[in-house]
Amino acid sequence: MSSVVPAQAHGEPSYRWELTPTGTTAQFRGLAAVSKDVAWVGGTAGTVLRTVDGGKHWQNVSPAGAETLQFRDVEAFDAQRAVALTIGEGEDSRVYRTADGGKTWSETFRNTDPKAFYDCIAFNDAKHGLAMSDPVDGKFRIAATSDGGKSWHVQPTDGMPAALPGEAGFAASGTCLVAGAGRTAWFATGGGDRPRVFRTFDGGRRWTVADSPMASGAAAGIFSLAFRNTLFGVAVGGDFTKPTEAVNAASVTYDGGRTWKLVPADRAPKGYRSGSHFVPWSPTTVIAVGPSGSDVSLDGGRSWKQFYDGSFDSVECAGHGTNAGCWASGAQGAVARLTH
Repeated sequence: MSSVVPAQAHGEPSYRWELTPTGTTAQFRGLAAVSKDVAWVGGTAGTVLRTVDGGKHWQNVSPAGAETLQFRDVEAFDAQRAVALTIGEGEDSRVYRTADGGKTWSETFRNTDPKAFYDCIAFNDAKHGLAMSDPVDGKFRIAATSDGGKSWHVQPTDGMPAALPGEAGFAASGTCLVAGAGRTAWFATGGGDRPRVFRTFDGGRRWTVADSPMASGAAAGIFSLAFRNTLFGVAVGGDFTKPTEAVNAASVTYDGGRTWKLVPADRAPKGYRSGSHFVPWSPTTVIAVGPSGSDVSLDGGRSWKQFYDGSFDSVECAGHGTNAGCWASGAQGAVARLTH
């Protein structure tokens, strides 16, 4: 399979990905973990799969008529209810919702602005969620739902700071936008002369923004955010044209995203990383994935160690106690469950 972090004398855990057979070659950047047994993935050719038995079997629950679209983000509340985002310019950006395990889907949002391109969605709870688009007329655009994704409303932009020239989000893993407790949410950017992190505390009406010390450039920036709580968070990314180089690829915040501290190159992930998530069983353990490998941090993102040299795009963890689990997904139908 790949290299594994060895158990250390002082009791560091070891981590390993166990691939599960999906029976498809779709690339899965959309991923929603519910527990160690239940997960959803969304990807190319309009493909959505679901497992309820820990990946032993994957059920194709793709929405009818979406074959030409790319699913880049999936948010699932349980084995029956999920919301999925397709990406692209204009009407290619859509949101679908199911309440019966994918047997039927409703299209609940279709972008009609040719200048908008939705990248990510995130939910604070089973009712309140946000979707983020690249800038339109100089400002990032937010759509919000308060009924679990049944309806969406584009928000006014008077509370949104102006975007930088070339600034955009990266629809790489569904974690360019993440939601926290209450009505808190953050989204990350790149493409400009510096990456930035935007944050809201009122469900997306008003936003503030902070600069990041991470890599910047047309193909560089922050690709993924992960927050343990409203103060403690991690950002990973780099330059996707240099997948094996750790080009200012990680940073941490302890004040809710107001300020960010760069992780030194000798302690950062070994290359560009597109996804990240805190594990449920440890308050300071974070997993990051990318096309050139997976890394684990046991100290809240301050230092990282690679444990897998294969390719994944997305990682997500969920559940509690013995029901907790972490999943990763990527190219050629790859979906794996984390063992530790």
